[in-house]
Amino acid sequence: MNQANRLDRGLKQTVDWRLVGIYIALVFIGWINIYASVHSSEPSSIFDLSCRSGKQFIWMITAFIIAAVILFALNPHYWEVSALPLYLVVTALLVLVIFVSKDVKGSHSWFELGPVKFQPAELSKISTSLLLATVLSKMNRPLNRFVDVLRIAPIILLPMLIIVAESETGSALVYVGFIFVLYREGLSGWYLTLIGAAIVVFILTLVSNWWISIIVCTSVAAAFLIWTFIHYRKRSKTGRRVWIRNIILSYIGAIALVFATDFLFHNVLQDHQRSRIEVLLGLKDDPSGVGYNVRQSMIAIGSGGLTGKGFLGGTQTAYGFVPEQSTDFIFCTVGEEWGFVGCLLVVVLYCLLIGWIIQDADKSRETFTRIYGYCLASCLFMHLFINIGMTIGLMPVIGIPLPLLSYGGSSLWTFTAMLFIFIALNRQENKYF
Repeated sequence: MNQANRLDRGLKQTVDWRLVGIYIALVFIGWINIYASVHSSEPSSIFDLSCRSGKQFIWMITAFIIAAVILFALNPHYWEVSALPLYLVVTALLVLVIFVSKDVKGSHSWFELGPVKFQPAELSKISTSLLLATVLSKMNRPLNRFVDVLRIAPIILLPMLIIVAESETGSALVYVGFIFVLYREGLSGWYLTLIGAAIVVFILTLVSNWWISIIVCTSVAAAFLIWTFIHYRKRSKTGRRVWIRNIILSYIGAIALVFATDFLFHNVLQDHQRSRIEVLLGLKDDPSGVGYNVRQSMIAIGSGGLTGKGFLGGTQTAYGFVPEQSTDFIFCTVGEEWGFVGCLLVVVLYCLLIGWIIQDADKSRETFTRIYGYCLASCLFMHLFINIGMTIGLMPVIGIPLPLLSYGGSSLWTFTAMLFIFIALNRQENKYF
């Protein structure tokens, strides 16, 4: 009896039940809205295993088992020790799937094992996060040297480039979020500025002409050089040299990107991805073609009003106007049936989840746990930002699920594992502090 009491007391004090509660809430919200999005085309019980809601229920049960095993059965130290082998295995799977998988809407990224399909790109988020946390924690110093950046960058870029080769650009974009992890660990804000500037240069070149982009880049570089000479006129010469070097290298990179934009746009992106970007930037008007999904999604969300049309009351949802509504566009089901209030609730839950993960990570005494927490928060944020952005017309449609809500076992299992690895690491630390 005393041993049981000690166990109960330990669980209550060491597990962050806030994260567990939000996880369960999001999973059940997703399940209900998956049923709402398919009930008209697959009229059946929510538990019917022949329809998507029934399959999602099975994946939910298995996800809860995965969570329990990670939290109670596995030693949390296993994750740091196995980070490199796991990364190598998953990277090999990323390469293998290109050659053995079937073409699914232009993508070669799915393994099929009988009735079960999974994407190694999902597993790669876990393996990359673990290895990144392992390497950075062993460095045990701020990431403020260029040589350290060169050491870390391949860990992120290798799986990212392989996933691009699979034609899964949406999944690859998630890896951009790891830049926030590196920034929290000491990376100069200059790199964040460069990424933002590269995006601006890319878009500017697409919507205008290459010579306009060159003029803009030259003007900005000249302005920074003038500022540098004025600012450092009576100050450190070393600081001035560093700024001048950074400005020149950035300018060269910007000019190279201007000339590479056409190649990247027409040879790296697929036809449907190019069309979606063109529609988003106003270069093409195609409301019945590639812009159809976004248009119908925005109609569905807008028609929900403040409180929505009620469970199973959405007309856009019931008549199947929005393609992929149970997967990539699940958020528009929330908007139509539960309105602005429902959308706000979902976004608030995600913000609380990400915020509390960062809070726990900041409090951690273990560097590995802290960095892994940042990786988890970055992946969640990128998925949330891109998915909701594309459903309301602020981002191109690139096919990326909403974590824990969208239909699909691979995504649900991946984010379940990622979250509960962090909860287990945090729990292990809370046993002693």
